[in-house]
Amino acid sequence: MASTEHKHPNYMAIFWYLAVLTVVEIAVIFAPFGKMTIGVLLCAMALAKATLVAMYFMHLRFETRTLGMIAVTPLAIATLLVFVLLPDGFAVAKKTQGAKAAVSAPAKP
Repeated sequence: MASTEHKHPNYMAIFWYLAVLTVVEIAVIFAPFGKMTIGVLLCAMALAKATLVAMYFMHLRFETRTLGMIAVTPLAIATLLVFVLLPDGFAVAKKTQGAKAAVSAPAKP
């Protein structure tokens, strides 16, 4: 909890920024980019929207640095977990692709 009074942000401006980012996200989905480019753009815009919500609607912009670090720590842990689990997901996909080709109908007696 911040001990000093802060000026209240313009919540309608934040709303319009979020609305514009949402429209841009929809436009990116239909844009003729590669899948990787679309994924990177969508992740960047989602991160920007999450940052706006956390900073203004959760009032982290006006809190102490310690509270901000407490809010950022789960994000870092989740990111690390995703990168640790990615190899497992790719290994399963490759293994099941080969297994589908080996499956055949049972022989009739």
